[in-house]
Amino acid sequence: MNPVIPRRLFEQNRIKLSKKLKENSVAIFHSNDEMPRNGDQFFPFRQHSDMFYLTGINQEKTIFVVCPNHPIPKNREILFIIKPSDHLETWYGKKLTKLQATEISGIQTILWLEEFNQILADHIYHSENIYVNQYENPKFTSEVESCDQRFTHEIKNRFPAHRFERLAPIMTNLRLIKEHDEINILRHACDITSKAFQRVLQVVKPGIHEFEVEAEISYEFRKSGAQGHAYYPIIASGENACILHYIDNRSVCRNGDLLLMDFGAEFANYAADCSRTIPVNGKFTARQKQLYNATLSVFNKTKTLMVKGTTIALLNKQVGKLWEEEHVNLGLYSLEDLKNHDSETPLYAKYFMHGISHFLGLDVHDLGTRLQTLEPGMVLTLEPGIYIREEGIGIRLENDILITNDHPIDLMKDIPIEIDEIEDLMKPK
Repeated sequence: MNPVIPRRLFEQNRIKLSKKLKENSVAIFHSNDEMPRNGDQFFPFRQHSDMFYLTGINQEKTIFVVCPNHPIPKNREILFIIKPSDHLETWYGKKLTKLQATEISGIQTILWLEEFNQILADHIYHSENIYVNQYENPKFTSEVESCDQRFTHEIKNRFPAHRFERLAPIMTNLRLIKEHDEINILRHACDITSKAFQRVLQVVKPGIHEFEVEAEISYEFRKSGAQGHAYYPIIASGENACILHYIDNRSVCRNGDLLLMDFGAEFANYAADCSRTIPVNGKFTARQKQLYNATLSVFNKTKTLMVKGTTIALLNKQVGKLWEEEHVNLGLYSLEDLKNHDSETPLYAKYFMHGISHFLGLDVHDLGTRLQTLEPGMVLTLEPGIYIREEGIGIRLENDILITNDHPIDLMKDIPIEIDEIEDLMKPK
């Protein structure tokens, strides 16, 4: 059973989904594939976020079918799971029983996977529309087809006369607004991430390797009950911090350098996302303080702008203006340079080239676009940064922000971020 999330969350999520489907429809969701690693090994299994959102089931080879208008009530929600056996238990461990699957998900009708094709034909007979689930992200493509994609090809061939509909827009709108239970889980993921940062502050010193820092974070995550990292952690010292997606984590942390860390715990499949930048030797230089405080200033000013009604696209424009002011004060370019520069390629983008925010939830880059109007219940990152290759310095600060009807709530407000806090915590005890 899932010890963390009450099944009422999954029941609520399915009710919301059913209300969004057209009348006389069936919708089909598949779990993620087990992905081959090498030889006879698989990568650790991680459930498809939509499947988890609707059922709470973390088991592979799972199918969920919802048909709200089916004439037989027990067939309106059906979960198909692997049939347990002595062989599976001996080699791979216990699989869910029907009762356990119901206790986790709240779904009353649980069937074995072998029954899926026969039951599906009945559901489609009673439906005019077939909703299929495809991952739709304009910034991401994969050469590897998902189980949902393979199924879509198959079912379109089997039932070409039916109308096919997209689940992705519906699931995006549902998952954007977090329920109270989801926010509590995200808070816990942030708390675990905070513990890991506190641990790092005690061990970082000149000569430590980036991978040793990563190991300390990993240890605290697992020790605190997290599944592990929500994404590959970035542990980037010195000039490595100017590589936005640096994940080698092999270099030695040198005296006088800064260490940029981008990391977050995954707890109950929900992601935290945090960035902090600290001095390897425990003391910021005058220039490092100047750059850090500029980043913190942009961070604090932007946080006040993260309110309902705005968009990430608008925040990016506002942050660009904030950075122009800071960059001029830092001597990176002049007011005259700004006046004479082409606005289509802003000067600030040389030193701040990524977006200020993205949505957060079951995926670290969760569903939603830059043009999505922010509403209460949405959770986003706030992550200004400055990257100066000529000085071998990269600084990023990142917290997770909950949008409300009033002011934004910082879910990571207790993670040290001020220079004095960090230097004090890094002092040898």
